[in-house]
Amino acid sequence: MKATDLLQVRDEGLYCPPGGFYIDPVQPVDRALVTHGHGDHCRPGHRHLMATADTIAIAQTRYGADAFAAVQAAEEGEVMRIGDVDVHFRPAGHVLGSAQIVIEAGGARAIFTGDYKRAHDPTCTPFAPVPCDLFVTEATFGLPVFRHPPIQGELDRLFTSLAAFPERAHVLGVYALGKAQRIIAELRARGHDAPVYLHGALIKLVELYEALGVPMGEWRPVLDTDKAELRGQIVLAPPGAIQDRWARRLPDALPVGVSGWMQVRARARQRRVELPLIVSDHCDWDALCATVREVQAETVWVTHGAEEALVHWCREQGLEAAPLSIAGLGEEED
Repeated sequence: MKATDLLQVRDEGLYCPPGGFYIDPVQPVDRALVTHGHGDHCRPGHRHLMATADTIAIAQTRYGADAFAAVQAAEEGEVMRIGDVDVHFRPAGHVLGSAQIVIEAGGARAIFTGDYKRAHDPTCTPFAPVPCDLFVTEATFGLPVFRHPPIQGELDRLFTSLAAFPERAHVLGVYALGKAQRIIAELRARGHDAPVYLHGALIKLVELYEALGVPMGEWRPVLDTDKAELRGQIVLAPPGAIQDRWARRLPDALPVGVSGWMQVRARARQRRVELPLIVSDHCDWDALCATVREVQAETVWVTHGAEEALVHWCREQGLEAAPLSIAGLGEEED
């Protein structure tokens, strides 16, 4: 069997014919294997959901305990027989519970990465490279222009701004799953022991991370806090809220963008961000290329993002490569 026989694109998403299951399907299906809890990869309504235990907890927190008829937790590295293939989950380093899905049959191995990053993240297990024949990778930042700086330098810029504007609340626009918790954990690692203030939309998943064993330190809801207390403090909110009426409750709010897209100045200006911090939960160009080399696959498929650029680079390396253009993937904020 060839590795390319293990996966095919259908309207519902990526399908494994010999296994009889979909991976991160974009429509409800009978059996779905899911890489992580972001909404463009994990949707409610599947009859059977298999994912890591942390991803299942995230999905049920977001969608409700009855969002799936049945769930099965996959232990990291445990080989499971599904139909005519062997499957196991390996860490992806994207958010808590995120995993690559490894499929093997007839001596061939295919890997679907889901979203992943190679940078350190104190809230989740690092990406584990696995040699394979077919590597199905994302390419959210799959252009040579995207080279993400170390997070420590970006946090230095945040602390410099806090010192320069001690009367202003610094409101960081962060995605509710993954980015919010990573920023809190990185702040704690830097010795920032002051309370972090949270928009209500972030609280449920911060509480879940704590319940799953990821310490967050002291945090407080913005709604329960006097405006004067927020002067000079760090406030986390969804990206759409930092310029919303909600931000008016903050003392002279200083909007901070926290995303890999903050490297694009036009995006920062469009969102009226005063302090853009380049912090991504995806691979940049160098990390994508390094990972393709590391897994030693002969064939690379690119699911979403800057597909053509990475495909072109792979072909220059002598690899077979093609874009998949699966509609619906890559729609979440970074």
